[in-house]
Amino acid sequence: MSTSRGPEAGERRQARERALHLLYEAEVKGESAEEVLAALPLPPTDYARRLFTGAAERGGEIDGLIRAHASGWALERMPAVDRQLLRLATYELLAEPGVPLAVVLDEAVELAKQYSTEDSGRYVNGVLAAIAVETRPGEAESHPAGETGPAPRLAPGALGGVRARPSA
Repeated sequence: MSTSRGPEAGERRQARERALHLLYEAEVKGESAEEVLAALPLPPTDYARRLFTGAAERGGEIDGLIRAHASGWALERMPAVDRQLLRLATYELLAEPGVPLAVVLDEAVELAKQYSTEDSGRYVNGVLAAIAVETRPGEAESHPAGETGPAPRLAPGALGGVRARPSA
C-alpha cells in the first residue's frame, strides 16, 4: 500500500528487485527500456518503472560514476547482475534523495547477496560508498560505509564466479 509520501519500505524493496530484473533483461536482450516495458504482460509499479527508466536514461552519467569508483575493474567485465545492480543503486543515489543512503547501500548489498555472491555484496557496498561520497557528500561523511575508502580490489573471478579481467 502506498502513502502520499511514496511507496513503503517493502514495496520499495520489491520495486528495486523488479527494476533489477528489467535492467538485466534489457541488457541481455539488447533492448531499450521502452521495448522491454512494451513487451511486459504486467506493468511494473510506478517506483519500479521510475528506477528502471531512470537508470536506463541516465546510463552514461551512471556508468561514468561506476567506472571512476570501481577500482581495477572494467564495467564491461563485471558480472551482468552486479553491473545492473550498481546502475540501479547509483541512480537511486542520484535521483531519489528521499531514500536514505543507508537504505540504498543495504538494499543493494542484500540484492547482490541474493542474486550474485557474498563477494559481490562487499564489492557493491564499496563501490556505492565511494560513489555516495561524490553524490551525497554530507550524508556519506556521516555514514560508516563512507569511511571505507575506495572499493575493494577483488581477485579475478571473485564476482559471481566470472573470470573477469581487471581493467588496466
